[in-house]
Amino acid sequence: MAPISNERILDLISHNAAQTQRWGARIGELAQPGDLICLEGELGSGKTCFVQGIGRGLQIIEDINSPTFILANEHRGGRLTLYHLDAYRIRSAREVLGIGLDDYLDSGGVCVIEWAEKILEVLPADRLWITFRYLGESKRGVVMQAQGARYEQLLRDFKTSTFGG
Repeated sequence: MAPISNERILDLISHNAAQTQRWGARIGELAQPGDLICLEGELGSGKTCFVQGIGRGLQIIEDINSPTFILANEHRGGRLTLYHLDAYRIRSAREVLGIGLDDYLDSGGVCVIEWAEKILEVLPADRLWITFRYLGESKRGVVMQAQGARYEQLLRDFKTSTFGG
């Protein structure tokens, strides 16, 4: 079944964790320095699984786990550094500024933020926003929304490389 899509939105159904990881890997392969990828969705909806795929696409060898208790993990040694942030325990958007959000965003790596909706007010307007939702035991809805020219191009490249011309 073809995904529901327009220039800025791609609405997909992932049938299992392996597919979610493959899509993440494709985003990782296409990522450029300074990219911001924001993830939202319930606990267990596939966010960390997707980030693991991004890491694989960036050629990062080490294990990637959610940094819920430490707020941020840096994964080096790949094509680009992956900065994996988790805002689950953040109480206010100002709090994330205190942990150096701007440094991560300006690092030249790829910044991926789980629970990004909690800090929306301090995030740049340009970003790839991905929402995960439960559809069944292993099935997930994945909506990718591009905001800004860079992310519209990233979404176009993802669609072409994943689903063809």
